[in-house]
This record gives sequence, C-alpha cells and structure tokens, in this order.
Amino acid sequence: MNLFLKRAFDIIASLIGLVLLFPVFVILAVLIKIDSAGPVFFRQDRRTKDGKIFSMYKFRSMAVDAEKTGAGLFNYKDDPRVTKMGRFLRDTSLDELPQLINVLFGDLSLVGPRPPVTYELGDFDTLNSKYKKRFKMKAGITGLAQVEGRNGITWDEKVDFDNRYIDIFQKQGVIVDIKILLKTLVNVFMSKDIYEEKPDESLDSIEASRLAEEEIIRIAHIPDDFDRVKESV
Repeated sequence: MNLFLKRAFDIIASLIGLVLLFPVFVILAVLIKIDSAGPVFFRQDRRTKDGKIFSMYKFRSMAVDAEKTGAGLFNYKDDPRVTKMGRFLRDTSLDELPQLINVLFGDLSLVGPRPPVTYELGDFDTLNSKYKKRFKMKAGITGLAQVEGRNGITWDEKVDFDNRYIDIFQKQGVIVDIKILLKTLVNVFMSKDIYEEKPDESLDSIEASRLAEEEIIRIAHIPDDFDRVKESV
C-alpha cells in the first residue's frame, strides 16, 4: 500500500509540476541556448531500483561532454566547465527540474536514494550488501541524504542515510517523503551544500576527483564479512 500511494503521489505531483512550470522550462531553455552552444537538456545513464539503467534528464549546466574532462563526475566550486547560465541553474537547483519527466514515466520517484552514474560505484553485481540495499527502492530527485548533507558529506555517509530512509519509509510511507520534500525546498532556498568538497584542498580538481572516485569504489566493494575477518586475525 505504501508503494502504491508513493507512486500515485509521484504521478500527481510531477504532472502538476510539469504543467505549472512549463513557462519556466521554456524561459530556461531559451537562456541556455543563448548562453552556450549545445543542447538544452543533458542526458545521462543512471541506476535506479535493482540496478536498472535509465536515461536521466537535467538542464545542461556545463560545456558539452564536460564529464569526460577535468574533474569528471565531480563538481567542485569554481569548476571552469560550468557555464554562466549553468552556475545559476546549479545554485538554484533548477537544473534538476527535467527529472519531473523521469518521475512521470516511472524511472524516478520524487524521493529516494539519488541515482548514481552507471560506473560511479564500479561493478554493480559485486557491490557489498550495504551499497546494494540502497537499490531496493526506486531512486529519487531528492532524498534523506540530500536534506541531511547533500554534497557536504561523503558517499559512505550518503549510503547510510539512503538505507535509513528505506527503513523509515517502511514505517511511515509517503509521510516521510512529504517531510523530505519540505526540507528540500528549504535547503534549495538557502543554497546549502551545492558543491562537493575535495579530500585534500592542496590537490587540483583532476587529482582530487580521481582519488575520491577510487575511494568510493573501494568502500562499495569491501566484503560483507570484512569486519568479522579482521576481528579474527
């Protein structure tokens, strides 16, 4: 019943949002085209429930093919790949609005663990149980991890919050989604934790992103019995 109500809420809310925000979509699309060369929308393959891959939409905020250069998937403050219009979109989180289309089509939920890029966590099939658990629910535009820290916390901390959300949802259902959505609006208004933090400020963006990516994948594949084995040694 909780999942049925969640899907019904997603459909109604995303449909209303798309209708009401259509003029905003048009204005932003025009401004993006004027500001820089390239498509209005940025499409990227992400993983949702059970590791299923789908194409997620955003308003383009970076130069074309930016994820293949510089800091890759990471976005540190003053990233030169971000366009002038893109800076505004990211600061206001307006770049996320096209994901309402994904919600309407059933790829995303309004609330849930954020969907990682397909290769961000390494091989999906060999993820440990902690990291696999976050894929038991459909990914979302926002989530508990986003309202509790967003880019100001580590990936491992985000997974802890994602898994906690799954447990809370089983008890509270859509009520917890509404609470998270309200907190999200407050965070967006305050522009909290927009940019990721380098593990070491002395590193340049490329080296910092490489080390961060390697660490994420390493932790995501630590064997489930690692602590037990370590205690027995």
